[in-house]
Amino acid sequence: MPPSSTSATWTGHPRIRGASEPLQLFLLTASLIGLQFCWGTEMTYCTPFLLSLGLSKSSLSLVWVAGPLSGLIMQPVIGMISDRWTGRWGRRRPFMVGGTVGVVVLLGVLGWCEGLVGAFGGGRGATIVVAVVDIFVLDFVINIVQSTCRSLIVDTLPVEKQQLGSAWGMYISLPDGRGAHEAVVDGWLTGLGHLMVYAVGSLDLVAILGPTFLGDTQFKKVCAIAALAIAVAQGVTCWAVSERVLVSSGTEKDGSSKSATTIVKDLYKTTMNLPPPIQSICWVQFWSWIGWFPFLFYSSTWVGEIYMRYDAPEADSPVSSSDALSDVGRVGSRALIVFAFVSFAFSILLPYIARSSDDGPPYTPRPPQSLEPILKGVRLPSSWKPTLPAAWMMANVLFAITMIFAPIVHSVHFATILVAICGLPWSIGGWASFALMGTEINRLSTSLPQSQSNTNSSYRQLSTTDEMEMTSDPSPPRILHLRHDSEADADVHTSTGELAGVYLGILNLYTTLPQFVGTGISTIVFSILEPGKSPELAQHAPPEEHHSAEGVSGIGVCLFIGAVCAMWAAWKCRKLGGTW
Repeated sequence: MPPSSTSATWTGHPRIRGASEPLQLFLLTASLIGLQFCWGTEMTYCTPFLLSLGLSKSSLSLVWVAGPLSGLIMQPVIGMISDRWTGRWGRRRPFMVGGTVGVVVLLGVLGWCEGLVGAFGGGRGATIVVAVVDIFVLDFVINIVQSTCRSLIVDTLPVEKQQLGSAWGMYISLPDGRGAHEAVVDGWLTGLGHLMVYAVGSLDLVAILGPTFLGDTQFKKVCAIAALAIAVAQGVTCWAVSERVLVSSGTEKDGSSKSATTIVKDLYKTTMNLPPPIQSICWVQFWSWIGWFPFLFYSSTWVGEIYMRYDAPEADSPVSSSDALSDVGRVGSRALIVFAFVSFAFSILLPYIARSSDDGPPYTPRPPQSLEPILKGVRLPSSWKPTLPAAWMMANVLFAITMIFAPIVHSVHFATILVAICGLPWSIGGWASFALMGTEINRLSTSLPQSQSNTNSSYRQLSTTDEMEMTSDPSPPRILHLRHDSEADADVHTSTGELAGVYLGILNLYTTLPQFVGTGISTIVFSILEPGKSPELAQHAPPEEHHSAEGVSGIGVCLFIGAVCAMWAAWKCRKLGGTW
């Protein structure tokens, strides 16, 4: 069958510099390391920074709605625009470069917003407005970069390398709460990346770098380092990768592209009629992420506030610090370093101590090759290993038991221990949802005839000394899977490979929507328990505007509510099967 007249037209071939496959994959996915620095800076320092400006916690909780909102809007929008981009530099790299420039500028404005606003005669209120708007825009711009970075991996690699490339991408990327793809943290490079990001934040950068280089405060230096990291990382990938250039998408010739309304209708119809196993996975994800949301955005601030309330030196002590923001950021970063180390260590061991359900395909452990001889010694008999649904259930239970203590913690050491323990369930949660979803999608697809499971095009790898080149095979395209008209009265449970993207998109919704729920919960809690300004950080405000530093911590209560939701998620795991 000859190619359709409406098929896309391309010129050139995708190429990656590098003399070995690991180096090529690293160069391809290096862009995500820079993103990790940006997300890490937000998660560790932006909350205490806004509190130090005088923003109340109830208002602060509304700021973090920017994360899920930007993910829901920007990733599909930019994905659709870049899919049809016909520029000479390819479809993804122009957006990566433009987005990176925007991120660098916004990080600079965030770090130096007090001085910039003051130069124009603005006061503290204007500084808060500028900082909040900057963070909102920053989240949206980061999602432009993130979306195109991930798409570049798919565009560049041949079919047989897609799984490996996605693994590298997921291993490097930071879990930030923006979507299901970003929640995967089972890779060993993720743990190393976490340690690197949080280690930078935990250092006294003013003492190390001096009061003039990269700014005169800890926060300015952290923002500058994050901006430098994303610029370098994006530059490396854009230099190393050459894209195919889209000449014509073909859809404009026959109007075959779906409208936004049709896409939303299809998504709604599929969501309302999910196969029961996939529905169960989504609901576990939903309830567990109500628990993880306050942890991800407030845990470092929670540890820092405990330090300021109970463990910090007295104001008249010679070792006391006048920079509360830096103290909170460093103490919180230290707790997250331990969290990242635990997650890193357990993510390597997890595939060796968990097994698939009795009726599912086995999971293949893929540790660093250098650790393979060591890890062979920790293999357990299959009968001793919990199934992945059981491991996910136990992870939710462990997180719940740990965070139940959050409201009564009065020691920074105890708080750090609790945060560290959460690294274990965090290493399971993201991986479990994706692995189980992939298993169900593959199981539903096995009923298709073999001829319908072929890919649209095949690729061949050309051996060269300095780069890997992937080119489309000139043979006629083959049918990937059946298509179903959205208006047809077909059984919506009929699953083909085409629905993989839909199901993963729905999983993303079940990861994102809980963050809006978590925002609402934290707003109510902070309005009741801590309605004023932070006494630990908003030191410029008069004491009568501060909320009381006595009593139960508002963040601790939010973590406790998250623990209750995590326990409900564990109960929901019963429907996944194979949990006992």
